[in-house]
Amino acid sequence: NALALLQGEGLVEKIHGSGNFVRHPLRRITYAGGGRTPCADDALRTTVRTTHLRAHGHLTALLKVRARSPLTEFFCLSHEGKSPHSLTRIYVPRDLAPLGTPGESLTAHLADLRPPLATVQETVSTRLPTPDEATTLRIGATLAVLSITRVATATTGRVVEAALLVLPGDRANAIFTTHYPTAPRRADA
Repeated sequence: NALALLQGEGLVEKIHGSGNFVRHPLRRITYAGGGRTPCADDALRTTVRTTHLRAHGHLTALLKVRARSPLTEFFCLSHEGKSPHSLTRIYVPRDLAPLGTPGESLTAHLADLRPPLATVQETVSTRLPTPDEATTLRIGATLAVLSITRVATATTGRVVEAALLVLPGDRANAIFTTHYPTAPRRADA
């Protein structure tokens, strides 16, 4: 039971077929709201896998497209050394997807291909990881994750991107900044 408790707290990592290991503290990853991806860090390496699929289920509602509309999914997994750090699934209408796999410059490629953005809506929640997420991120099934759903809409009203981010709760921060318009002060006469 003690080992399971340490594993649940993220202090011990169990690797199937290899054994249990004390987990070295990982760097915190900070998500900066406003449509940007998690803050870049030189220690993190990101791998990107691209898949073509048809819109179904919750994707039709997120992207406001018809069922079976062509989409491109970018599955991004960031690592610090050999340890997985975060995962992101980015869905875009296929006509806005870059050709090939752009790698670490994915965000820049997507921004170049889409029309100007009008809004970015972000929904942040905590939840337990799915079995697939727990396996991919090598975390316990009882460690909460920070789940962020980001939907970007162009000035034309078209949804151009839906991103589903999953950050392990033991190393995630989220920062949201609100900028208020400032009106020039009038000099009293």
